[in-house]
Amino acid sequence: MQNGMHTDRERCVRAVQSKDARFDGWFFTAVLTTRIYCRPSCPVVPPKPENMTFYPSAAACQQAGFRACKRCRPDTSPGSPEWNQRADLVGRAMRLIADGVVDREGVPGLAARLGYSTRQIERQLLAELGAGPLSLARAQRAQTARLLIETTPLPMAEIAFAAGFSSIRTFNDTVREVFALSPSELRARLPRNTTPAATPGTLVLRLPFRAPLNPDNLFGHLAATAVPGVEEWRDGAYRRTLRLPYGHGVASLAPEPDHIACRLTLSDLRDLTVAISRCRRMLDLDADPVAVDDQLRTDPVLAPLVDKAPGRRVPRTVDEAEFAVRAVLGQQVSTAAARTHAARLVTAHGDPVDDPEGGLTHLFPTPEALAALDPETLAMPRTRRTTFTTLVTQLACGAIHLGPESDWPETRARLLALPGFGPWTVDVIAMRALGDPDAFLPTDLGIRRAAKELGLPSTPGALTTRAAAWRPWRAYAVQYLWATDSHPINFLPV
Repeated sequence: MQNGMHTDRERCVRAVQSKDARFDGWFFTAVLTTRIYCRPSCPVVPPKPENMTFYPSAAACQQAGFRACKRCRPDTSPGSPEWNQRADLVGRAMRLIADGVVDREGVPGLAARLGYSTRQIERQLLAELGAGPLSLARAQRAQTARLLIETTPLPMAEIAFAAGFSSIRTFNDTVREVFALSPSELRARLPRNTTPAATPGTLVLRLPFRAPLNPDNLFGHLAATAVPGVEEWRDGAYRRTLRLPYGHGVASLAPEPDHIACRLTLSDLRDLTVAISRCRRMLDLDADPVAVDDQLRTDPVLAPLVDKAPGRRVPRTVDEAEFAVRAVLGQQVSTAAARTHAARLVTAHGDPVDDPEGGLTHLFPTPEALAALDPETLAMPRTRRTTFTTLVTQLACGAIHLGPESDWPETRARLLALPGFGPWTVDVIAMRALGDPDAFLPTDLGIRRAAKELGLPSTPGALTTRAAAWRPWRAYAVQYLWATDSHPINFLPV
């Protein structure tokens, strides 16, 4: 789908009249007569077309004076897929805003991370989204506040500051303006049998996604490569520790038919927005699987794979630097060996944490901690030891920065310049850490094996040429090709 879908009035009206949930998050419908805004799939009777107007973001609706619908709750729509697939300034800015940077560092901090002036960022976000960074962050704070109101027994004053508001008055005014209800009225609307989580700092919520979602390779990959102490698969859920701006957390994520069941235990509730954003990003929940699968189905070789198990996502990460380190540890060794290397580093250099359920013991070590270790203690060949120490040193000093705002081409070039970094390592980091949906791994052994079995070209150059038809979704094609193998990464753990 093209950028700026909200400008295609005829298409938006059709989506609203058919209550098509695939378009939730792509645009929002504001009703001129009621001054309410909805998601396209709102269950109420659609308004007359002449009473509809369309906006690219919830923040733009709020800025124009519309209130969120109480039936369809547009503030809980999946995020727009655009911000996951775009590497331009607006896409990078939206990923940073979702990661809470504006709340922590202000608009000047956002601008500094992106290397642009605040004026340039304001202008581009207003042009594309109808709202500037402050308004977008405010809409996000309102959504976080609603989550805390509805899922915790916390006093409103604590919720206000945990959601990122500077004062209780601003919190009250914003909630009333966005939802047409006071915070107390929002809580009073909850069903009587709703019991907020009893454990302090624990929240239970549902993470929405666009259907279909195939959980097999997504959770299979995360579970099969889990680093002991940091990650585990338990009772049908993937669990892992999170290093967050104000503290640490433990996330438990389990696939359900129409949502991901999420339980977060946080040492500081101010990290809620960031924790949700990182979990969504790791599970690729803002993807548009219909657009991806439709494109891949145009290749007669891929079409049967897609039809057999549609909706595959790209398993990503909650910590880009951590993934880069693990990619180096996994060079030319088995999955089990890579886990063993990582587990040793975690035990020796990770920060200990308390897990209320037991099983998880550490946060993955920071680049700074890894840069200080003695290279001779690393049980790996000398050349890979050099690759490892060079990477962590570059990450620790900031010469290479991996994050939601990373410029994909520039970061690829910097990584390729490091000793021991070839196309496979760079592309797997681009795919799973940076989130490039078009990253491709033509030299990967599993991909070459799948290509040979399917009758595709098996040499990297010829396969890359053939894969041009899969763009801009080659990272998803990788998931379908990998799934032809019987490796544990392709199966939901029992």
